[in-house]
Amino acid sequence: MSDAIKHECGIALLRLKKPLSYYKEKYGTSFYAIQKMYLLMEKQHNRGQDGAGLANIKLDMEPGERYISRVRSNNPQPIQDIFSQINGRINEGLEENPELINDIEAQKKLLPYIGEVYLGHVRYGTFGKNNIESVHPFLRQNNWMHRNLIVAGNFNLTNVKELFDDLVRLGQHPKEMADTVTVMEKIGHFLDDEVTDLYFDLKNKEGLSKREASPIIGERLDVARILRRASKNWDGGFAMAGMLGHGDAFVLRDPAGIRPAFHYEDDEIVVVASERPVIQTAFNVPLEQIKELNPGEAIIIKKDGKVSFERILEPLEKKACSFERIYFSRGNDASIYQERKNLGRLMMPVILKEINEDTENAVFSYIPNTAETSFFGMLEGAQEFLNKKKTAKILAEEGHLSTEKLDEILSTTIRTEKITIKDAKLRTFITDDSNRDDMVAHVYDVTYGVVKPTDTLIVIDDSIVRGTTLKKSIIKMLDRLNPKKIIVISSAPQIRYPDCYGIDMAKMESLIAFNATLELLKERNLYHIVEEVYQKSKAQEHLPDAEVVNYVKELYAPFTDQEIADKISEMLHPEDVKADVKIMFQTVENLHKACPDHLGDWYFTGDYPTKGGNRVVSRAFMNFYEGKDARAY
Repeated sequence: MSDAIKHECGIALLRLKKPLSYYKEKYGTSFYAIQKMYLLMEKQHNRGQDGAGLANIKLDMEPGERYISRVRSNNPQPIQDIFSQINGRINEGLEENPELINDIEAQKKLLPYIGEVYLGHVRYGTFGKNNIESVHPFLRQNNWMHRNLIVAGNFNLTNVKELFDDLVRLGQHPKEMADTVTVMEKIGHFLDDEVTDLYFDLKNKEGLSKREASPIIGERLDVARILRRASKNWDGGFAMAGMLGHGDAFVLRDPAGIRPAFHYEDDEIVVVASERPVIQTAFNVPLEQIKELNPGEAIIIKKDGKVSFERILEPLEKKACSFERIYFSRGNDASIYQERKNLGRLMMPVILKEINEDTENAVFSYIPNTAETSFFGMLEGAQEFLNKKKTAKILAEEGHLSTEKLDEILSTTIRTEKITIKDAKLRTFITDDSNRDDMVAHVYDVTYGVVKPTDTLIVIDDSIVRGTTLKKSIIKMLDRLNPKKIIVISSAPQIRYPDCYGIDMAKMESLIAFNATLELLKERNLYHIVEEVYQKSKAQEHLPDAEVVNYVKELYAPFTDQEIADKISEMLHPEDVKADVKIMFQTVENLHKACPDHLGDWYFTGDYPTKGGNRVVSRAFMNFYEGKDARAY
C-alpha cells in the first residue's frame, strides 16, 4: 500500500493440555510452548510492529511460588526483543542451575515463562502513544489467585466515555479514560463480584474456610457470566483475550464479527489467533480444521482444559472488516489470496475501456508489495481478454492462415514489468518542508528502459487513503519513464469515512475522497451543504447513539463515483508531471463479489455496523468543520 495505515493488533492465545513432560518427550524440548508463541507472534508481525508482549501462567503452583510472568517491549524490533529477554532469563537460570536441564517440574517451579497458558500480542500505536504502558498484555494484580486478570486485544471501542462513567458509578477510580483501561477494569469488577459471591456461598452454605474454598472457586467460576456482565454495553470491534490467575482463559469476539479470531484444538493444545494461516504454519494443521470464532461468541478454556463456546452477546448482522482481506491479513491465507486476485480481476473491464482495449501499448505493474496478489488477478483478466482477441483473429483468418501469421498472433502478450521498487526507509534530519518532500519523493524508485512514449502505464495499489505518497513520490517517479498516460488502480473503493473499529483512519480531512468532494461542492456552488450537514450533526450531538444519523453521506450524494474519482485524479496530478494521470477505483458491488463473507464496508459506504459508528463519523466531521485537530473517538 502506498499510503501506509496502521491497524490495531494481533493476538495469540495458547493452552497446553498435556503435562510439560509430554512435550519434552515428544518434541525434545521443554520450551515447546515458547517456540510456538514466537511463531504465532512473528507470523503476525504484519499486524503490529510498535510493541509486543507475552504473558504466561503456570498451573497449580504452591503459595509463595511465582505463577505469572510478563514481558513487554516497545523497542524497534519488539517481538525479537521480548523473546531475547525470555531466552536470556531461561539460559541464565539453566547456567546457574545445570541440574534443571532435564528436570521439567523444577524448571516450571524455578524458571520464568515455563508453564501451560500463554497470551501474546503485537500492536501498532495508533494514538501516537508508544510508551511501554500502552503495550499489551495488561495485568490487574491481586493476592487472590482468581482475581488476577491479564487482558490483550485487537479492538477499539466507540463509547469509552460512557463506559468510563459506568466505572465511576460503580465506585471505581480509573487511572485514565482509555478503552484498554476501561475493558480491564470492567472485566475485573465483575470478576471480583463473581469470586466474592462464590466465596460467601461456599462459606455460608458449605462451611468451607477461605483456603478450602479457593480451588473450588476456580472450578465454579462462570467466565461466560463475567464476560456477559462486563461487555454488556461495549460498542465497537474487538477480539478480546484474557487469562485468570488460576488458569482459565478466554477470547471474546464482537457481535458484528468486525475483528477476526480463529481457533484450533486437538488433544495437545488449544490455540486462538487473529489469522488462520498463522495457526496452519505454526502447528502444521490443515485449513479445514481451523475454525472461525462466531460473532458475539467466546471460546472459554477452563483450568482443567475443558473447552466450551458460549454466546456472550447477541450477534448483529455480520460485517467482518473487508480491509482484513484487502490489505491487513497475510496474503498466504487460501481464501484471502483468491479474494485479492478477484479484486484485481474485477477491475479489468473498466481498465480495458479506459485504454480502448489497446493492450499492445499498455504496461501492467503494481505498487509493492501487498498489491502484488491483486496484480496477478488483474493480469489473469487481461490474459483472458487477449486470448479471446487471439481466437477471434485466428477465426477471421480461417482458410488462409499462414504459419507466419499464426506465430504473429500467438506471440502477442500482455506486457508486465516490475516498474516500482520500494527502497529502504529513507530518513532526513532536515526539518525544512521542501527538503523533506524531496526525500519523500525518493521512497520509491522505478525500472528504466521498459516503457515507450506511446505506452499507457497501469499500476495497481491496494487502496488510496490520503494520496500523499502517490502525488509526492510514485506518480513523479513513473513520469520519469515518459509514458503517454499513467493509470493508478485502487483495488478498494473510495475511502470516504473514518474508521472507528481499529484502523488508524480517524480524521475526515486526511481522506482524499473527502477533500475531492469538498472541491466539487465549491466548484458547483453547493458548499452550503457542508454548513447544513454540520448543523444537522451538531443538533444530534447529545442524542443517544442509537438515534444518531450519518448526515455526512449528504456531502457525497450530489456526485457520481466517477465524478469524485476524476476530481481525485486532478488533485493527485503533480504540476510538473507531463503524462496524463487517471485514478480508478473498485466499486463497492465488486468488493462484495470478491469478498462475499467480509461485508464490512463502512469506510466506503458510511454504513456503520454498530450504533456508535454514526456518532463517531458525526464527531469527526464536526472536528473538521470546527478546525479541531482531534480524533473522533
